[in-house]
Amino acid sequence: MYLKKYFVFIVCLLLWGTVHTQQKNLSFFVNAAINNSPLLNDYHNQQLSNIIDSLRLHALYKPQINAVSINTYAPSYQGWGYDGAITNGANFGQQITFNQLLIGKANMNNQQQAIQLLNQSLQVAGKITEQDITKAITAQYITAYGTQQQIQFNQELVTLLKKEQIILTKLTESGIYKQTDYLSFLVTIQQQDLLVHQLQLQFKNDYGILNYLCGLTDTSNVTLENPNIQLVITPEIEQTVFYKNFLLDSLKLKNSDAQIDFSYRPKVSLYADAGYLSSFSYQAYKNFGNSFGLSVIWPIYDGKQRKMKHDKIAIAEQTRQQYRNYFKSQFQQQIALLTQQLHSVEKLIQEYNAQIKYSQTLIEANRKLLQTGDVIMPTYILAISNYLNAKNLITQNTISKLQIINQINYWNRN
Repeated sequence: MYLKKYFVFIVCLLLWGTVHTQQKNLSFFVNAAINNSPLLNDYHNQQLSNIIDSLRLHALYKPQINAVSINTYAPSYQGWGYDGAITNGANFGQQITFNQLLIGKANMNNQQQAIQLLNQSLQVAGKITEQDITKAITAQYITAYGTQQQIQFNQELVTLLKKEQIILTKLTESGIYKQTDYLSFLVTIQQQDLLVHQLQLQFKNDYGILNYLCGLTDTSNVTLENPNIQLVITPEIEQTVFYKNFLLDSLKLKNSDAQIDFSYRPKVSLYADAGYLSSFSYQAYKNFGNSFGLSVIWPIYDGKQRKMKHDKIAIAEQTRQQYRNYFKSQFQQQIALLTQQLHSVEKLIQEYNAQIKYSQTLIEANRKLLQTGDVIMPTYILAISNYLNAKNLITQNTISKLQIINQINYWNRN
């Protein structure tokens, strides 16, 4: 007996686990999408790679020591062969070489700054990508949430209508309502049932797209929580992450311009070697030695390429300024347009809320008259239809409001 009760209890738990609806919020999906984004991971790895490049740059200007082995033999026969004065007949060299590039600290710092600016650009690109991901996931979440709200509302209405059906059945059987009126009411219920099924399919599709965008696989029953998106005050355009790209581009151009001048400065390097170098022509056992020297390369004339390179940087700066000015203009227009749309939608929601109060009052009055047979069925169905339209319009405009807030908030990150 006890085993049987225990078995039933376990089965109930398993069944509850399969049908239990999970609740998930917007943050869950946004975080999942950000964590699963290969692009963000790529930006992170590029920054790590640039750090390695910075270390390699430091290593490049440290002493370079190499082991060099050169072994050649140029045979000759009866006067035929390479000139012995050039080849010495044979060369055997085993050396350790040393090379030290002498470079100014300013040049080194400029090259390091170029790497730092590149990493800062990757950080900004990562933040913008996060904004893009957040916007896309939030938009799809709102869409799915809106469908879920319509399902809940229409299910509640179907439940209410089916309760009314019980009353109407009795009134039809007693002859208060015609059979045609009763059938019209049944058709209304069936239409609502079909609408609920259609919305359920739509929600599965919306939820599937949401998981796809997040890189998730989930087919369980789920209830989406209210996104609770609040409008964030838009900062000055210069404080947004999008504007930082223009600032970084300006710094990169200045860095490149300075690097042109550094490339025309003298290049000085020390070199030295030590080891064994011999042609075996005379006292080969004494050919151990060393050498050292100084190498200087000083650019004098290259066809005025230096000026041409500076001119290219100046043209790139003009292009950057034009893009920046265009972005500032578009930014202001975009925020103004979205703000106007938001106010219009909020006004519509207020108007529909006022209308739905009258529709609810009318339905309630008709419901009471329905029980006494003092209202014709088409009038009651029309009242329900008006209520449905108003409720659906409120839901649609509420979703539109959330979508507009999502678009405005997209520009707010700094």
